[in-house]
Amino acid sequence: MTPRNAFTVIIVTGLSGAGKSTAIRVFEDLGFFCVDGLPVSMAPKLAELFRQKDDPRQRGLVLGLDLRQDDFLEEWNEALESMDNMGARVEIFFVEARLETLVTRYAMTRRPHPLESSSLGLEQALEKERDLLAPIRQQAALAIDSTQYSVHDLRRVIQEKWTTVQEPARGMRVHVLSFGFKYGMPIEADLVFDMRFLPNPYFDADLKAGSGKDDEVAEFVLGRDPGSEFIGRFRDFIDYILPLYADEGRYRITIAIGCTGGRHRSVAVAENLFANLKDNGYSVTLEHRHMELG
Repeated sequence: MTPRNAFTVIIVTGLSGAGKSTAIRVFEDLGFFCVDGLPVSMAPKLAELFRQKDDPRQRGLVLGLDLRQDDFLEEWNEALESMDNMGARVEIFFVEARLETLVTRYAMTRRPHPLESSSLGLEQALEKERDLLAPIRQQAALAIDSTQYSVHDLRRVIQEKWTTVQEPARGMRVHVLSFGFKYGMPIEADLVFDMRFLPNPYFDADLKAGSGKDDEVAEFVLGRDPGSEFIGRFRDFIDYILPLYADEGRYRITIAIGCTGGRHRSVAVAENLFANLKDNGYSVTLEHRHMELG
C-alpha cells in the first residue's frame, strides 16, 4: 500500500510518434520536474533522488520512457516495484494514435522508428511496437489517442485530463468520453453506448447552439422519459459492472458515450455519469472529444 506521504511519479510512454514529447512539455508547464529518454533501470534511482530533494516547488516527477532503451520491457516491472516500495505513487500516462497517422507523422519528420531495421519496415515496426506495449497500456491510469489532435489540441486535452484526475478512493481508473458517431468511434473505448434514441436538442431552435453541459439542454435530454428513466438505469448498470471489472484486475476502463454529432445527448449523459462516479468515490476523468465539432 502506498504510504500517506507518497510522492507522485508520472511515467509518460506509448507509441513512437504519438506525442510523448509534447505530453512531457505540458507536464513541465504544469509544474512537474521532467526527464525524457531515461533508461528504465535508472528510473528508481532518479525517483529516490527526487524524493530526497523534496522540493515544494515541484508537483511531482515525470519520466519519459520508451522502446528507445534496450532494457525497457525487461526492466519495466522491477522498476515499478522499486518505486512503489520507496513510497512513490506511480501513474502511467499512455499516448497512442492510429497506424496511418503515425506513418504520416514519420513521413513528415523523416526520423527512423526505433524498431525499424533492414528486415522491418515502418508499418511493421509500428505494429510490433503496439503489440509489445499492449500490457503496459493496460496498466495506464490515462490513455490518449492523439489521432485527431494538432499539437495545440493535444496540449489542451492533456491539461484538461490531468486537472480532472482525483485522488482515488477506489483502485480502478475510469475515463468517461463523449463522442459523435459521424466522426468515428474512439479506438481506445472499452465500453461504447449509443445515445441516439434520446430526445435530440439539435432540432430545437432554442437549444441547438448549446451543448450537453448546459442545464437546459441536459434537462431536455434527461429531465423526462425516456431520458430520466434511462439515466437512472444506466448509472445503476455502470455501478454494478465496474466492481466486476475491478475484480478481474482491470486498472483502467474507458466508457465511450456517443450520439450523432457528439454535442448534445452524449455530452449530457457523460456529464451525468461523471458526476455520479465521482460522488461514488471513483478516480474518474472526463473528455468531450467532438463537442466543438458537433
